[in-house]
Parts: sequence; C-alpha cells; structure tokens
Amino acid sequence: MTVYTPSSPLIVKRVIAAPADVIFDAWTDADSFATWMTAGPVTRAEATTDPRVGGEFTVMVHTPSESLPHRGTYLVIDRPRRLSFTWFSPNTDDKETTVTVDFTEVANGTEVAVTHEGLPSRRAWDAHSGGWVACLEALDRLAVARSLSSRG
Repeated sequence: MTVYTPSSPLIVKRVIAAPADVIFDAWTDADSFATWMTAGPVTRAEATTDPRVGGEFTVMVHTPSESLPHRGTYLVIDRPRRLSFTWFSPNTDDKETTVTVDFTEVANGTEVAVTHEGLPSRRAWDAHSGGWVACLEALDRLAVARSLSSRG
C-alpha cells in the first residue's frame, strides 16, 4: 500500500486465488458488487450497474446508523484486464475521484490492484484505504467461492 501524500494515489493490492474474469465480473454485476462492497461497519449494500463506457453505477451502503450513497461512471471496461470509473461518496466530500482496477494473472490466481486518485484529504485517504482493504477481503471470499463452485 502507498503512503499518504496530498498528490499521490492510494494503491491497494491483493492476490485472489481465482481467474481474472470471475473477479472482473464481480465488479460489474450489481448483485455481486453489493455482496462484497461491505467494509467496516457496513451491514448490507444495494447496487445498480450499467457496465459500459459512459454507463453509471450506484452503491448504497447501510451501517447501523446511516446509509451512504456511492456513485460513478465507467470510463474504461477492458474485461478481464482493467476497469476504471469515477467515484463519488460522502468520504470524498462528494467530489469526483477516479478508481482504476487492474487484474493481472499470477501463478496463484489474480493480482487485483486498486488505484484511487484524487482523494481530497487525509481523512478521505484513510477512509478509503481501510475500505478498499476490507472490500478486497470480501471480494476474495466471494471470488474464491465462485471459482471453486464453477469447477465442481
């Protein structure tokens, strides 16, 4: 993971023991996206996706005390190698940021690298740093389970 400076992007990486196409699809399928987009105190999430360049997505995450809207527009869809989109959330002060996700096949699965650019403050950086780590852990569980079930 990168270290915070006002102009540097946040980069979070994780190797997941599943094929790149399975992991990529979990980012663009609304039900899958809502399943793993549950970081920290999030109890559930609801998502919509329109996975095409210019298409939009929304994710409403619910905690015990509030509901937090997240939204964006797809900029790049290169299945199963790269996905890029704008990202607006309460933790970006509803300012536009950009997220790029690279999927690289490695010996034991797929490295997923999330690069989040334009975070407006240290608070936003910290919130998204912990959030992306927790979300990738949940994505790992979902993708591995789907990969194993498709083999059987």
